[in-house]
Amino acid sequence: MKVTSDSKRASDARRVIIVGAGPGGLATAMLLAKAGVQVTVVEKHGRVGGRTATMEQDGYKFDIGPTFFLYPRVLKEIFAECGYDLDREVPMKRLDPQYRLVFGEGGQIDATADVARMEQEIAAISPDDAKEFRNFLNRNRKKLAGFLPVLESPFEKWTDLLRPELLKLLPLMKPWLSLNDDLRTHFKDERIRLGFSFQSKYLGMSPFRCPSLFSILSFLEYEHGVFHPIGGCGAVTKTMARLCEEMGVEIRLNEPVEEVLMDRVNGRSSAVGVRTAKGNLLADAVVMNADFAEAARNLIPEQHRSKWTDKKIAGKQYSCSTFMMYLGIEGRYDDVAHHTIYLEKGYKQNLSDIEELHRLSEQPSFYVQNASITDPTLAPEGHSTLYVLLPVTHESPNVDWSKEMPRFRELAFRQMEKIGLHDVRQRVRTEKIITPSGWATEFGLHKGATFSMKHSLDQMLHLRPHNRFEDVSNMYLTGGGTHPGSGLPVIFQSARISSTLLLQDLGIEPQSFSETRLAAAEDGSVMQVAS
Repeated sequence: MKVTSDSKRASDARRVIIVGAGPGGLATAMLLAKAGVQVTVVEKHGRVGGRTATMEQDGYKFDIGPTFFLYPRVLKEIFAECGYDLDREVPMKRLDPQYRLVFGEGGQIDATADVARMEQEIAAISPDDAKEFRNFLNRNRKKLAGFLPVLESPFEKWTDLLRPELLKLLPLMKPWLSLNDDLRTHFKDERIRLGFSFQSKYLGMSPFRCPSLFSILSFLEYEHGVFHPIGGCGAVTKTMARLCEEMGVEIRLNEPVEEVLMDRVNGRSSAVGVRTAKGNLLADAVVMNADFAEAARNLIPEQHRSKWTDKKIAGKQYSCSTFMMYLGIEGRYDDVAHHTIYLEKGYKQNLSDIEELHRLSEQPSFYVQNASITDPTLAPEGHSTLYVLLPVTHESPNVDWSKEMPRFRELAFRQMEKIGLHDVRQRVRTEKIITPSGWATEFGLHKGATFSMKHSLDQMLHLRPHNRFEDVSNMYLTGGGTHPGSGLPVIFQSARISSTLLLQDLGIEPQSFSETRLAAAEDGSVMQVAS
């Protein structure tokens, strides 16, 4: 049963435009609509979801971007705040094993949240390291609990770093260590460390450069699970769009925004709407849910950007990109795991090729999703889908994808044989490839960097573009380009932070989360997901 809102008081005339119907934009729309704001979402594509969308081709369905659904707590709480039950709206299956790790140096691990079984998996490669698994979990449980308030709060100035609760975390966070060095305190075998640090690729970074804080990423998988939404992660954003419309949100597809409209208020630039090919849309505030670097340069004239100038944006460090293959396959591969991560024996060289030399590796690591063994809705009966991802450099003069694409495609097929996919070429019935150039042109990603700005210490917290955009009044950011960063759970958290700031600035007090819990308890329909 839907929990109705009584918070429309004094807000009926308030209008907000959200640029982009990605997961951050849709979550923001839900939260604002719950507070009684009139919301319009303007999306350039003909579908919702951004990169968290479903691509359908010749009867096959593929997630375009994210395929792991992690830490559902944040989205469950957003749904509960809006009166919905995530588990009821989006059926999901928790995977066990979560994924298979295959090491080019030898050995494999079927990663599982069952602690005793996981210890056995680790022991088959490194008996001493198996004894450290529980210590790793216990330490990161404390780390996550301590850092959650940071992820849930805006960071708008450097003095926010001096909060007592944050300073107390320094000995636990060890920001002076890389992720790999932090894991070295637990695991001696490099393969085991890679098994607990490949998740840094969710941030587009090397574990040898990524801050030690992000050991919480692998912990989240073991503590809270890896889920597959039936229909793929795109089913989540599709459902969110449906709920938005139930809540009164207008979603306008196939309508690219050409410019953010500005006014001068008290000597400061202020967003007053957007211009599209169909005309001007006016609003009290604008939320940007698009790749920050591209959106800022193309939609906000530089005279309105005193801090985030074109020069400053160009000087930032950007994440890696990905070479993607979406393959519709005749037949099935029931012996291949739902998720398989192959870590090539030249893993360090792979990372150097990507982040420093900006060239293509001859033996790249890769990831394959074989979701049809879990979800039969993705392909015609007797067929399956393969989602193949190879991390590569973002756009660089060193790589001409118009020439390299056919060669790299063949290399990907050869690499896939290393996990038992021997006859894929002959069984492909439909195919789509996206290169870094494709990410840039089709999805508007700066340099084709699929994870936005790197999450290095000098580009985190207050040093990322702020949720309440610094350069323009009445403008807010959500998504991977702002705080807290990339990855679905933190993108949803960015929506909570930005919508809260926006409502505060409009003088609207939303129904508090505690009130939502009380309403859920009285109704009985969403208590499980709110607690």
